[in-house]
Amino acid sequence: MRGMPLLEVQGLVKNFGGVAAVRGVDFAVAPGQIKAMIGPNGAGKTTIFNVISGVLPPTRGRILVDGEPLLGARPHEVAALGIARTFQLVRLFGEMTVRDNVLVGCHRAGRAGWAACALRTRAMRREERGLEERALQILERLGLSARADTPAATLPYGEQRLVEVGRALGMEPRLLLLDEPGAGLNREEQDRLGALIRRIRDRGTTILLVDHHMDFVMDISDEVLVLSSGEKLAEGRPHAVKTHPAVIAAYLGDEAA
Repeated sequence: MRGMPLLEVQGLVKNFGGVAAVRGVDFAVAPGQIKAMIGPNGAGKTTIFNVISGVLPPTRGRILVDGEPLLGARPHEVAALGIARTFQLVRLFGEMTVRDNVLVGCHRAGRAGWAACALRTRAMRREERGLEERALQILERLGLSARADTPAATLPYGEQRLVEVGRALGMEPRLLLLDEPGAGLNREEQDRLGALIRRIRDRGTTILLVDHHMDFVMDISDEVLVLSSGEKLAEGRPHAVKTHPAVIAAYLGDEAA
């Protein structure tokens, strides 16, 4: 018997005025899984991410974490449950260094209060050194140690994507939502990113990702959820999804041949 899902989406509906962006979608993500959502533009993928992360409220339906409903939690409350995300468009603090961008994520794990920060207490300074060490460890895992003191805006696009992943990892997430992590990357960069995502999962972080690159998604995912016009079209292991007749007709076309 499978254990309780880490994340469960039940009957999710999201309307924008009279337009239904998501129409009664159900799925679950098991602990330790890499799960992908795919579908054409406008299928509802990023909208689902925004509802899970508390950016948008659902019109109907429920989001559960460890079996408990989020109940309209705001983004910082979702983050406190161990859910971090990246964005379809890179959102870095461009003038800040790569190290400081990752530190932004690490500070969620900090325990020092405002008084300790204002007074620069010994405990606060010790905690700050620990967070900086964690940021450097993350950069080493990402292959970005040599870029630690480089302004983030000056990095090539692929490395900026990695910095955003590093900032999310700084939050020590149990569930990491990756929105189009392969966007703008060539095949070699996608392969390196795929290996990194597997290592992140192997270190205990569950992954839910959205991406348009079919080979990339099929190579790294344990399960794939296919959306079309806001509805679930298919769900299952990558090979089964790739050869599903409805998926071929609606999305993959000749790529699945």
